[in-house]
Amino acid sequence: MGAVGDAADGIAGVRQRLRRFLGLGDDGVSTPLVLLSGAIAAAVLSPLVWLLLRASEVPTAEALSLIGSSGDVFANSLALVGVVTTASVTLGVPLAVLTVQTDLPFRRFWTVVIALPLVIPSYVGAFAYISAFGPEGALADALAPWGIQIPEVYGLGGTALVLTLFVYPYVFLTTRAALLSFDETQLEAARTLNVGYLSAFRRVILPQILPAVTAGGLLVALYALSDFGTPSIMQYDVFTRMIYVELNSFGDGRNNATLLSLQLLTVTAVVVALESRIGSGEDSGYGAASSSTAMISLGRLRWPAMLLPALVSTFTLALPVGILAMWFVRAEALEYDVGGRAFEWGFALNSVYVAALAAAATLALAIPVAYYSGRSRARFAWLTERATYLGYAMPGVVLALALVFFSSNQLAEWFGPAAARAVYQSLPLLVFAYVVRFLPQAVGASRSSVLGVDPSLLGAARVLGEPPRRVFRRVTLPLIAPGVLAGAALVFLTTMKELDTTLILHPTGFTTLVTYIWRVQEGGYYGRAALPALVLVVVSGLSMIPLLVQGRDK
Repeated sequence: MGAVGDAADGIAGVRQRLRRFLGLGDDGVSTPLVLLSGAIAAAVLSPLVWLLLRASEVPTAEALSLIGSSGDVFANSLALVGVVTTASVTLGVPLAVLTVQTDLPFRRFWTVVIALPLVIPSYVGAFAYISAFGPEGALADALAPWGIQIPEVYGLGGTALVLTLFVYPYVFLTTRAALLSFDETQLEAARTLNVGYLSAFRRVILPQILPAVTAGGLLVALYALSDFGTPSIMQYDVFTRMIYVELNSFGDGRNNATLLSLQLLTVTAVVVALESRIGSGEDSGYGAASSSTAMISLGRLRWPAMLLPALVSTFTLALPVGILAMWFVRAEALEYDVGGRAFEWGFALNSVYVAALAAAATLALAIPVAYYSGRSRARFAWLTERATYLGYAMPGVVLALALVFFSSNQLAEWFGPAAARAVYQSLPLLVFAYVVRFLPQAVGASRSSVLGVDPSLLGAARVLGEPPRRVFRRVTLPLIAPGVLAGAALVFLTTMKELDTTLILHPTGFTTLVTYIWRVQEGGYYGRAALPALVLVVVSGLSMIPLLVQGRDK
């Protein structure tokens, strides 16, 4: 009898530990919610499983040979990441200092203008620069009669230049946020000791804002590592470009693409691991109230100092938008092309349609994960939330390759060729890729709203006898709706701009703004790409509205 009792106690203990692990005893957490969140996390992780399965089928000798021959691609990728990250820090930090700590004229205006390049997809910027400075480009042709030759824009130099111009705002925004929270009394104390600003910046300010600068630099590195469009347009062989090339080649192309993808994922994992370790630290000097008074007077340099943000905005905004506008107003941009390259507004409707589907699907899957992780501190709740971030860290070309393998190979083995044909390059598969890619955007926004819900309101509803589902529908959902909708809007805008996933997975005959821009720029029909590129820029500009409506800066 004692043995039976001990066994029962042991089983009860296991159940209790399992309930704690799953958070089933936490407020608002039910078994269906846990199962649904776990299933969503498993679905997000599935592309990585398919990729690993594909890699396991490559013979070891062939795999080692392919990895050994990819040294140049590895070196090119690291070189690009290093140059872009260094250049972005060099550009973003001074601009942040100018707009926060000095009496630069029109600081609010320059803050918005300096951040605006984020709304221009980097591949659109690359297209604009190629159409301006490339062979037979608009500016190259204009300068040719004067005997002026523009330097080569292809390769590492052009790729790094374009990426830097359109991703440096990551460093600018993180550094600016740190400077706004900097305890100014520390700098004032240094100044009373007759220490110049440059010396005080190096010894006092820089150590305090270094985590923010590093975090911004790591975001830039992650973007440069995963970007496909810019290196492809600039003809620079990095991981993303070569994966796409191998995927569309014959023979062992897919094996090469798979192994290149694993190498890229490894490097990406290192960057993500470094990013996760960045923190402000306990002695960061943050938390002071923002001051409306500039800390540094530029004196006679006050107006000349505007040359830096003006020059940057010229190359990041005025030049690319001007080039696109020039191509648009040219007569040939509006002519019908019998080759099938004429722009149709249906392409824009396709983009809106698939982005809306992705936003709706992402919203539906983000709510249970966000609610579970927001209401429970259980280990499994944390794991499900972290799992959703895998797709965001996975470069789009790698994610697309994994889904190509799943839809064209794995499904054929399980259910036959008919099932594979039905799924491969289908709209549901494309939407699923978007969900995997951008689910963290919706989860993050929704979870923040869940954390802001007063638990006493939920408790009061349950005291009145309301079941958990009705409490969620009538109390929680209306309260978290603003954050949920903000996350869905962000997914919509990001999906509109997504290039590599769309190129590889879009259904045959389903042309969007992105796929149209890519097709015509490959053929050199720059005028054809002008209108859809401008439409993309305008739509992307909507993402800057939160910046414009947030609290005033210093």
